Amino acid sequence: MPMTLQQIVEETRQWPPEKVGELVGRLTEDLRVCDPSIEEAWKQETRRRLAEIENGKTQAVDGAEVSARIGRIVGR
Repeated sequence: MPMTLQQIVEETRQWPPEKVGELVGRLTEDLRVCDPSIEEAWKQETRRRLAEIENGKTQAVDGAEVSARIGRIVGR
């Protein structure tokens, strides 16, 4: 009889974190497959945003500040 989802969760809680990470990566691998046109669009957007930061048009915001802002918005 196959294991239930709950049994799998309980079993994997006993695993070392790196093995759990490997399992999650392998299970979600297909979810990360992206349409090449979407992937290219994201690359172009990333380049555009980086260029804006480099030429001073936009300023980067520190990750801790972003987290703090999000926390205030969601009330944490």
